[in-house]
Parts: sequence; structure tokens; C-alpha cells
Amino acid sequence: MDDHPTCGKGLAENAVLPAKLAELTASVADILEAHMPALDLTDGRSRREYEVYRRLAEDHRQAGLQLEAIGKQMAGYRDLPMGRHDEKAMAAPAVVESFQRFVELERELLALLQRRVEQDREMLVAMGVPG
Repeated sequence: MDDHPTCGKGLAENAVLPAKLAELTASVADILEAHMPALDLTDGRSRREYEVYRRLAEDHRQAGLQLEAIGKQMAGYRDLPMGRHDEKAMAAPAVVESFQRFVELERELLALLQRRVEQDREMLVAMGVPG
């Protein structure tokens, strides 16, 4: 087995990001849909909330499916042959800056998720779920 890194292997290894985002996005749809039966549809505000949640759940489902497809597509390129690369072009400021931005966004997402996990755990405890 060839352990030499290639762009195809990199795509496949990074497929986990859209795949996990797909699961998280679908989970938001689950939460929205689980909330909907609690709404009293004889109340105008509740009907409006119901419609908003229904539409957002549908949009989350579609986004989740798209992210899942992207992850599968990326994973499928594991055996993509390595093409020639211009090393100068790979070190160009635009390339470096785009990767720096990606790493910064990863850091921000990690911090956001860490804060949310704590808040959501507290909400679960308030709902009577053992912590």
C-alpha cells in the first residue's frame, strides 16, 4: 500500500468534515421537528412558529443531504492520481491566506461548539436528563 500523500487522499481524509456537519445539520432538523407537536395551533403565534420551524427543518434536511453528498464525493476521490503541482503557486499568498482563514474558522467553530455544548448540557439537566 502506498502511504505517499496525495491530494486525493487529502480529500478523502477531509471528507469527515462535511459528513459530520451533515449529521449535525440533520440533527437540528430533528430538534425543530420534535418541538413542533408542542405548539398549540389554535394560537396565531404558535401557527407562525410552526410554519417557521417546518420550513427551517426542511432547509436543514436539504443542507444536510447536500453536505453528506459532498462528503461521500470527497471520500470517493481517495485514489485520484496526483497531478503535477507548481510549488511556487502552492506557496502564493492567496493559497496561504485561504488556508489560514480555514484554520481560523476551525478554531472559531471549536470555540462555538464548546460553549454550546455546555449550554446544551445545562438545558438537558433542566429537562431532567441526568448530566
